[in-house]
Amino acid sequence: MSKDVLPMTVVLLVALLLASGLIAENGIRLQDGIYTVGTDDAGAAAILAGDPRFVVSLTDSAALARSQDAYDLVIADGAVRGNPTEKGRAALSAFAVAYRNYRNSVYTGEDDLFAAYPLWIDTVEVTSSLDFTATDNGQRIAPKPQGETDVRPSGPVEDLPTPPATLAASTEELRRDLADAPAENNGIARYLGMFSSGPDPGEFKTPSQLSPPLPFDSLIYIFVFIFPLYFTSQFAMMSIANERIERRGEILLSTPAGPLTIIAGKMLPYFLMMIAVSSAIVLITGGSFLILLPLVPVILFFLAAALLIGMTARSFRELSFLSIFFSTVMTSYLFFPSIFANVHVISLLSPLTLVVLQFQGTGFSAADYVYATALFWLSTAFIFWLCTRNFTEEQLFSQESLTSRLCSFIFAAMSREHPFASLAVINVLAIPLVFMVQMMYLVLLFNLPLPWSLVALILLAAFTEEVARSVGIVALFRGIPDFFTWRNVVVAAAATGLGFLVGEKLLLLVMMAQVTGSLFGTVLFSGVGLLWMPFLLHTAGALIVGAALKAGGRGAYFPGILLATAVHASYNLILIGGAL
Repeated sequence: MSKDVLPMTVVLLVALLLASGLIAENGIRLQDGIYTVGTDDAGAAAILAGDPRFVVSLTDSAALARSQDAYDLVIADGAVRGNPTEKGRAALSAFAVAYRNYRNSVYTGEDDLFAAYPLWIDTVEVTSSLDFTATDNGQRIAPKPQGETDVRPSGPVEDLPTPPATLAASTEELRRDLADAPAENNGIARYLGMFSSGPDPGEFKTPSQLSPPLPFDSLIYIFVFIFPLYFTSQFAMMSIANERIERRGEILLSTPAGPLTIIAGKMLPYFLMMIAVSSAIVLITGGSFLILLPLVPVILFFLAAALLIGMTARSFRELSFLSIFFSTVMTSYLFFPSIFANVHVISLLSPLTLVVLQFQGTGFSAADYVYATALFWLSTAFIFWLCTRNFTEEQLFSQESLTSRLCSFIFAAMSREHPFASLAVINVLAIPLVFMVQMMYLVLLFNLPLPWSLVALILLAAFTEEVARSVGIVALFRGIPDFFTWRNVVVAAAATGLGFLVGEKLLLLVMMAQVTGSLFGTVLFSGVGLLWMPFLLHTAGALIVGAALKAGGRGAYFPGILLATAVHASYNLILIGGAL
C-alpha cells in the first residue's frame, strides 16, 4: 500500500475491531422489531414479549378487527392470522417457531418428563451395503415385473436382541439436554453447532429433534479450508498484475535472476501462507494432517492460475472478471463431485472428496489420490512452464487482448526451428487442461436426464477438443503467416493429431481407468483400443481449422471450429451408438 492509503487502512481496521467487539457484546440485532403483532390474548402477548423480533400490541378484539392490515400478525379469538403478504407469512412462520419453543419449555419443566416425551430415540450409523457398480457402468436396472408374487426371503434369519426399555441416562441429564438443544434439528442449527463449543446435545433425542443425516456435513469443513486459499491466491494475482500495470516489474527482470527463480520467489510466500492456514484449521478442527495431501495440488493450481491471470489481465477490471470467473468454475469443479462421496466414482474427480473421506474416517488409497489429483499436478506444471517461458519484458508489458495474449504465450513457447515438433509437444502438454474442462462438463451434466446429458456432453467435449487442438495452429498462423503453405497445413494437422493422441491415450490409460468404466466416460473417451481412428479424427479436425484459416483468414476460424466440432460429434455419436 502507498503511504497515503496506509493511515486510512489503520483507522478502518481499528473501527472494524471496535464494531466487532460491540457486536460480540450486544449481539446482532438486525431482526429486532421486524414484525408487528396485535392480540387480545395476554398469554400470547407474554409468549412473544421475550422474542425481540416481535413488537406486540395488546388490545381488544373489536379494535383488531378494524385495523387488521396494520399488523403483520393478528392473534384474536383463539386464532392466528397472518397478513396476506410475504412479510405476513414470514411472521406466521416465526410465530410457529416461538410457540414451539414455548411449548417445549413447558414440557421440559414437567415433573414427569416421560409423560411429556414418551418416546426417545438413539440413532446408530450403519454403513450402506448398496452396490452402485451397475449404475457406474450405465446398466439398466429393471423394476420387478407386475403380476408376480411377492418376493420372500430365503436362508436363515438372524435374531436381533430386543432393545432395553430403560435409558442409559438419568432424567436430569435428559432434561438438561432438552434445555440446551434447539426446538428442532434444522440444518442451520446443525451446521452452526459443528464449530460451536456449546454443550453436547446428548445421545438420546425426541422425534422433533431427529432429522435424517445430510450428505453435506463434511463439506462445511471443506468451505473452511478452500475460501482462505481463494483469498490468498487473489493476493498473489493482484501482486503480479500490479507490477505489470504500474511497470514495477522491470527492476526484477533486469536482475541476473532468471524467470523461474523470480516466479518461485513470488509464489513461495503465498504457498507457505496457504499451508500454514490449512495446518491451523486442521489443528483447530482436530483433523488429520493427511488432509493436506490432497490440498497441496489444489493450492499449487490456484497459484498457477493466479500467475497466468495476473500475466494476461490488462487492467484491474479485467483482472476482477477473470478471477471471479476462475473462482466460480473451480468452485463448481471442486464441490459438486464431493456431494457424491461414497456414492459414485464421479465424486473422485475432485480432490476435496479425499478430504471428505478423511473427515469421515474412511480414508483414501494411493490409487484414489493419483486419480483425484493427477490432472491438478499436470495442469499446474503446464501452466507454470508456459508462464516461465513468457516471463519477459515483451510479454509482460504488452497491451494485446486476452485471446491475442494467450496465442502469443503459446507461440513464444514454441521452437522456431522445429515448429511441427512444437505443435505435437504443445498438444501433449495441454491434455490435462482439456481433461479438466471435460471433467467439468461431466460434473455439471451428470445429473441431467438421459439422453440429453449425453448429447450435450458429446457436443461440448468435441468443441473443447477442437478449440484446444487449434490453439497451436492459430499461434503459428499469427506468428509466421508465410509459414502456412498447403503442405505445411497438412503436416501441422498431422503433428497436432499425433501429439493430442499420444497425450490423451497416455493419461487416459494410466490414470483415468475408473472414469472410462462408466457410461459418461465411454462418451468422453471412446475408442481407446483403436489408435488409428482417433488419430484420423484429431488430424481431420486440425486440418479443417487450418484449411479454414488458410483459405479465409482469421475470420474463417469460428466457422472452421464449428465444422470440426460437427465432424467430431458425428463420429462420437456413431461410435457410441454402436457401442450401446
